[in-house]
Amino acid sequence: MRVNQHPLNPRASATGFDKSDETPPWGQDRLMTIFRILTSSLTLLFTMIWAQTAFAQAWVQVEAQPNERGAIARANAYAAENDSVASFRLRSGWYAIVIGPFASEDQARGELLALRGRRAVPSDAFVADGRNFREQVFGSADRVLVPSEPSEPLPPLRAGEESPEDARLSERLLNREERAQLQVALKWEGFYNSVIDASFGPGTRRAMAAWQENRRYEPTGILTTLQRRELVDGYLDVLQSLDMQTVIETSAGIEVEMPAGLVTFDRYEAPFVHYKPLTDDGVRAYLISQSGDQNSLTALYDILQTLEMVPVDGARTLRREDFFIEGQSDDIQSYTYARLTGGTIKGFSLIWPAGDEKRFTLAKDSMITSFSPRQGVLPETAGSGVQDIDLLAGLEIRRADRTRSGFYIDRDGAVLTTSEAVRQCGRVMVNDDVRAEVVAEFPALGLALLRPSEPQTPIQIARLAINEPRLQSDIALAGYSFGGVLSAPSISFGTLADLKGLDGDERVQRLAVTSAPQDAGGPVFDGSGAVLGMLLDSSTSGRTLPGDVAFAADAPILAEFLSENGVSAAASDASEEMAPEDLTVLAADLTVLVSCWN
Repeated sequence: MRVNQHPLNPRASATGFDKSDETPPWGQDRLMTIFRILTSSLTLLFTMIWAQTAFAQAWVQVEAQPNERGAIARANAYAAENDSVASFRLRSGWYAIVIGPFASEDQARGELLALRGRRAVPSDAFVADGRNFREQVFGSADRVLVPSEPSEPLPPLRAGEESPEDARLSERLLNREERAQLQVALKWEGFYNSVIDASFGPGTRRAMAAWQENRRYEPTGILTTLQRRELVDGYLDVLQSLDMQTVIETSAGIEVEMPAGLVTFDRYEAPFVHYKPLTDDGVRAYLISQSGDQNSLTALYDILQTLEMVPVDGARTLRREDFFIEGQSDDIQSYTYARLTGGTIKGFSLIWPAGDEKRFTLAKDSMITSFSPRQGVLPETAGSGVQDIDLLAGLEIRRADRTRSGFYIDRDGAVLTTSEAVRQCGRVMVNDDVRAEVVAEFPALGLALLRPSEPQTPIQIARLAINEPRLQSDIALAGYSFGGVLSAPSISFGTLADLKGLDGDERVQRLAVTSAPQDAGGPVFDGSGAVLGMLLDSSTSGRTLPGDVAFAADAPILAEFLSENGVSAAASDASEEMAPEDLTVLAADLTVLVSCWN
C-alpha cells in the first residue's frame, strides 16, 4: 500500500511524524547540520559587517587609468589641488582615481556638484560606492608613490554584481518611465541616437553594450542594477547641476526652460533679456523679443553674427519664418534660435564654455523643446539706454584682429591688398561678409592677391594707369582709415613726390599724403581716376618718417604681379580730369575693407 508523505519531511507520514524522530540520536548527521547552521550564521554576520563598512562611505570617481603608473601620475596631478585624492585597483584591472571618502552618498554627491561647478573634475565624474575597489595604490598621506611591480591582471570584470540572466530579470521590474530614462541617459552619454520609446530593441542593446565597453565592463548589452544606477545617476547629477526651470518672461512674452543653476536674470536691453552667470562656468543666456516681419528676421540673423557671443564657425540656417545659428570657438560654444510669429520675433541665445558639450547639449535641447512664444513683446525703449559704438543692446560687437584696405581688380571680385593685412590670419574677410583666400603673394613689395569664396559682381574695378605720372601731380588715396567704423572709405589728397623710393627702388613711388596704417593696400588715383599704385605698409620699414610720407607700389609692378597669377588688369584710357565728387564715388565703389580674424 502507498503511504502519503509529508510535503516538507519525507520521513513524516500523512497523519504525523515518524515516532523514531521524537528522540533523535546525536550522530554524525546531526553534528553536520549544526555546523552548517553556525557557518551560515557567521557568513551572514560577516556579510552584514562588510556591507556596513563598505557602503557607509562613498567616493567621487574622477577618472580611470589602465595601469598603475598612469593612475599614480594622474592622482598626483589631482592631489596638487585636493588633499583627499586616492587611487584603487579595480576588479577589471584598471585603476580608479577618486576623491574621498565621504560619510554618505549624499555628501559625496554634494561635493561632486561643487567640484563640477569649479570645473575641477571632468563632467562625467560620478559617485562610486567602492564595491569594485581592491588594494589602494595612492593615498593623500603619501602623495608621490613609486608604482609596484605589475601584479597578475584580474579576469575581465563581469557585468556588475549580476549575471546577464539576473540582470535581465531585474530589468523586467523596471517601469516605462525608468526604461525611458535609461534611453535618455544613454543618449546624453552619446551612445544612443534613436527615439525614446522605452523599448529595449537592438539599437538600445547596442548602445548599452557600447556604454559598458566604454566603462570597461563586459559588453553584454544588458545593464546590471549597479550599472543602471551609475548611468542614470551620472545623467541626473548633471541635470541637477543645471537645475532646468520653467521661466515665464511676461515682459518679453516668452516661456522657456532655463538652466537656473547657472544663470540668473540681469537686465533688459531691447531686444534682449540678459541672464548673467551664477557660477565660474561663465554660462550666459539671452531671450530675444521684438516686433518685426520677414525683413526684420533677416536683419536680426545678420546682426547677431557680428556679435562676440556668436563665433563665426558653426552651422547656420535662415528660413522663411525662423533661423538658427551655431557657433564654436576655442573659448565658447553658442546656439541661437529665433522665430517669426504674428508680427513678433521671439527667440533665445545660450552661451556656454567650450569643452563642456554634454551639459551644453542637455540645456540647449531642453530650451529648444520648451520654447514657447506668448502674448507680449519687449518694448523698444526697455533698457538702460547706454550707447556705445562697440555694443549692440549691451552685447559686444565682434572686431577683427587687424584691418587694412584693398581694391577690386577684376569682375569676379579678386582683390589686391598688402600681404601684411593677411599675415597669420585664421580667416580673411572682404567687407566683413565675404570670405576670401590668399592665392598669391609678392613678399618683396608686400603684395597679396585674394579670391572670394564665391564670385562677386563689383560695381567698379581698378583701371591701371599706362602712362608715367608727372612729378608733383595731384593724387588721391582711398582707404578704410578707421578700420570699418565708417561704412565707406576715406579720401586723402596729396601729391606725387617722387617716382622712386628713398633707396632708389623704381618699383615704388613716394607720396606726400597723410595716411593711417589701415589705409595700407588702398588704391592711389591720379586726377583722371586711373590707379597709379597701391599704398604699401610703412610700419615695417623700421624707421620713423614724417607724417605725410608714404610709399606705393607703382602700376607696372602691379600689372606684372597680376599677370603672373592669371589676372589681366584693366588699363585706363581716361585723359580728362575727374571732379573730386566723382572720384569719391569711384573710390567708394572699388575700395574694400580687408579684415584678419583669428
